[in-house]
Amino acid sequence: MTYKVPLPTLLICISIEMMKLLLLAFLGVFSSVRCEEGARLLASKALLNRYAVEGRDLTLQYNIYNVGSSAALDVELSDDSFPPEDFGIVSGMLNVKWDRIAPASNVSHTVVLRPLKAGYFNFTSATITYLVQEGGQVVVGFTSAPGQGGILAQREFDRRFSHIL
Repeated sequence: MTYKVPLPTLLICISIEMMKLLLLAFLGVFSSVRCEEGARLLASKALLNRYAVEGRDLTLQYNIYNVGSSAALDVELSDDSFPPEDFGIVSGMLNVKWDRIAPASNVSHTVVLRPLKAGYFNFTSATITYLVQEGGQVVVGFTSAPGQGGILAQREFDRRFSHIL
């Protein structure tokens, strides 16, 4: 059995449902805009070498992007994932600070390490802390983590890639 609904009644029902959907969409957009006020940092950590080799330089690059609407203040990058018994620091620092990172801008930081041992190593994330506004709460975040990788022994690297036999 089919029901015949007059067209004006059907249009009123559709328009009420559309208004409800539009109201929900507006509230969703409004609440997400309010959450994104202030500074918001995205951070990455990457190994720039193709191979990590015992006794050879290993270059790490950290990139921090402020995708928020205001400056991030008292920004600190701290990477405690490289024990001194496993890695020597050739150049750069694993703990750095910036007074501010402007909105819609980025900073990069590079560190050169020297692996002291061959084997597998889990390259974990670094920690980022910053203030969204002066006197505000400290926000804690993390960089991306390159993950587990192998550090080749110098002898193995030379055997595989040396052009002199």
